[in-house]
Amino acid sequence: MSPMIKNLLSTRAGYGLTVLRIFVGIIFAAHGSQKLFGWFGGGGLAGTAQWMESIGLAPGTLMALLSGGTEFFAGLALIIGLLARPAALGLSIVSLVAIFSVHIQHGLFMANNGYEFALALLGGTIAVMLEGAGKWSADRAIAN
Repeated sequence: MSPMIKNLLSTRAGYGLTVLRIFVGIIFAAHGSQKLFGWFGGGGLAGTAQWMESIGLAPGTLMALLSGGTEFFAGLALIIGLLARPAALGLSIVSLVAIFSVHIQHGLFMANNGYEFALALLGGTIAVMLEGAGKWSADRAIAN
């Protein structure tokens, strides 16, 4: 295995990061499924595209596909711990876009549609990028 691939898949993290990674992955996969498929009360691709356009993220369909696809598939990758660092990078970018395009003007707290939840998810994804997927992960199984 090449050193670059081994570094990408390596992890210094223990069981705690595994738990964090799985919960954050579930949240992102659920949000992505709302955007892409309309599951869990979401608007689906058409509804999400329309909303994206309304907040100035155009073209709406492309933005809905990019955000929903990243959330869903990278969320699944976090759940199983496969290519967790690249998945976490994509999810970090999605979180930053959500913070600065939707939530920042409302302040910190969720009660006012603020950015506290997106910030917490961003913290989880950054932790995965820094530490790796954790003890129970496909990345660790492949790297060892």
